[in-house]
Amino acid sequence: MHLNPPFRAEHIGSLLRPPVLFEKRSLFEQKQLSIEELRAAEDEAIKHVVQLQRDVGMMYAYGIKEAESVFCSGKIKRTKPFYLDQFNYIKSLVPVEVMRDVKYIKINVCSPSWYHQRHGSDLTYDLSVYKNDGDFFEPYEYFDDLGIAYRAEFKELYDHGCRHIQIDDPTFCYFCNDRMISEMEEAGVDHEALLDTYIRAINVCTRDRPGDLTVGVHMCRGNFKGGVHFSEGGYGRIAVKLFNKLDVDTFYLEYDTERAGDFAPLKHLPGNKVAVLGLVTTKNAKIETVEELKARVNEAVDAMTRDNPQRTRQAALNQLCISTQCGFASVWEGNPVTEEDEYKKLAVLVEAAKQIW
Repeated sequence: MHLNPPFRAEHIGSLLRPPVLFEKRSLFEQKQLSIEELRAAEDEAIKHVVQLQRDVGMMYAYGIKEAESVFCSGKIKRTKPFYLDQFNYIKSLVPVEVMRDVKYIKINVCSPSWYHQRHGSDLTYDLSVYKNDGDFFEPYEYFDDLGIAYRAEFKELYDHGCRHIQIDDPTFCYFCNDRMISEMEEAGVDHEALLDTYIRAINVCTRDRPGDLTVGVHMCRGNFKGGVHFSEGGYGRIAVKLFNKLDVDTFYLEYDTERAGDFAPLKHLPGNKVAVLGLVTTKNAKIETVEELKARVNEAVDAMTRDNPQRTRQAALNQLCISTQCGFASVWEGNPVTEEDEYKKLAVLVEAAKQIW
């Protein structure tokens, strides 16, 4: 975003799947529908949600590729594009008369540290292949090879017009959670070294990116149906290190519940980075108000300027955007909200952004 965000109201994750897609999926699972017919139905569903975003006033499309568990039995090497087909399909949906909007398409990618954080080195890759990576928190060679693959993917996306990439990372918020920190210490894991490793893993991916390619990290706390989460705790434990060392332009921060803590850690946000405040919840149908969002943004500005005379309120405000906290359908069935609720929540973001900025 480089302190000149193309939009102040963002959507972070998945959108509700249209009911017809549930029907098609059921038919496919009953072997009454071919994979080609299912893919056609999915394409129509994508058209629907892209148009919904445009109707509500969010001038970009959104793509996501669900992660698949993979055990690396050999050296990592990118042999084909992973997200390019998604980008090109969404690009094809942009009306010819507004092709300039292609730069607003956002592609969501899985964090390079996700599998390692969940499984550890021995269940992520063959230890005889990456021989120097015996320590849980020092798998440098593995992440270096993974970074080369990510950089190649980012370059190809960029060459096709992509200017906006969001890395979905459920890893960092584990380091905000006191219980998880205690469990790591009991297991003999150096959590500060592990945090450094995961920061480095992303930095290897974002290294040498073009100046007009915006890369952000969404720090997810869990968004399962009914509001089930896997991490809690404010960002204070990791803010200084993460905000200053992670080589990204934007931080997508969940702030829809008390378990995320207050805005105080934002005082550590460097002046050249942007924080997108996830103020609108996707967990339930309660519609936030414009006044509520404006008040919370003011609270964030207060936190960023308190005891910091070098940062004016206007400068702090320019470093902020607002969004949903996560997606509306992180699981297949989606959260307990309707498409009308989804629309209203996105609309209130757009209206609040207009009034604030």
